[in-house]
Amino acid sequence: MSKLRFSISMSVDGYMAGPGQSREDPLGKRGLELHEWVFKLRSWNEAHGREGGGGDPVDERFAEAWSAGSGAYIMGRNMFGPIRGAWDGAEPWNGWWGDDPPYHTPVFVLTHHAREPVEMEGGTTFHFVTGGIEDALEQARAAAGSKPVSIGGGASTIQQYLRAGLVDEMLLHVVPVLLGGGERLFDDLGGGPEGFECVELVSSAAVTHYTYARK
Repeated sequence: MSKLRFSISMSVDGYMAGPGQSREDPLGKRGLELHEWVFKLRSWNEAHGREGGGGDPVDERFAEAWSAGSGAYIMGRNMFGPIRGAWDGAEPWNGWWGDDPPYHTPVFVLTHHAREPVEMEGGTTFHFVTGGIEDALEQARAAAGSKPVSIGGGASTIQQYLRAGLVDEMLLHVVPVLLGGGERLFDDLGGGPEGFECVELVSSAAVTHYTYARK
């Protein structure tokens, strides 16, 4: 059975998004600072059709392994976009990422409102799942085959899978930023995630990478 994992950049004080998230500012105030280490990397620029990249090899290793290794993704509806309630058929929202999203695999979006799959460029197809987190995981595993399934976010979706004891691996990329507010990754868990051990800890000048695996 394929593993379920997530990879999240977060601040030293535990936030994965800043305060004041909106359609115009989806990561909240200063939220982009959490991902500046990625924007410097060759693998990130290549995935987005850009030239350049000169980040630390340590950071490059994590970014390359992650982008190449996932067979399917799961995300919450809030991660997919700011639309609430029933889907607007006249002006359909197809995500934040343009015509060629960076996933290049099937993506399963948790929602209370049914919608037909949306096929995008580059191999990304968004499937909308109304049956809950275990239904989404079952479909994602069927699509991923032997490859891992990755939770793309947001915090609420990750927390649901942690509370259910379904996460096998956590990659936490901690940047030296203090946001002081926003969306905290490990809230609402009744004391924090249990049953994990740190199996790797490495750092560059820009970010510290913690890999936790279920015992």
